Amino acid sequence: MTKTEPTGGQAYPDDEALLAELDRMIEEFDPPPAGLVERIQFAIALEDLDVEVARWERADSLAGVRGGDQGTITFTVSDLTVMINLTRIGENNRIDGWLVPAGEHSVEVRVAEHGSRETISDEGGRFVLDGVPRGTTQIVIQLDGPPARTVVTPTVLL
Repeated sequence: MTKTEPTGGQAYPDDEALLAELDRMIEEFDPPPAGLVERIQFAIALEDLDVEVARWERADSLAGVRGGDQGTITFTVSDLTVMINLTRIGENNRIDGWLVPAGEHSVEVRVAEHGSRETISDEGGRFVLDGVPRGTTQIVIQLDGPPARTVVTPTVLL
């Protein structure tokens, strides 16, 4: 069967059917991992994109978070350290956290598909959140400054 190319860069009539079949085959044989789109949307859904991203200072006890009843994770960025201690209570987590240097700052704990919870750290830098659901979690800290800035931890599975 011989075809002539349509003018103006248009596709052959069979091209759309071929692409639709290719799309169907990819979905059937190599679909994206479950929840991938939601995890990506969660990771980029910060309203203020001018943030500093903290890094794990010590991830050695992270294994305990996944397999045990409690664990400690420490994050750092420039002059801020965020330490959280996780305690599993039923199906949820209790998060006890400390900010160094200490101060009263807004702390938001975001959990994918569960929304977020907010609190204010006390003057000693301590904060507590009870009943935090398990899942892909990220902590957002609003430091009043000077200068005012936003710090975000990497996402972790709690």
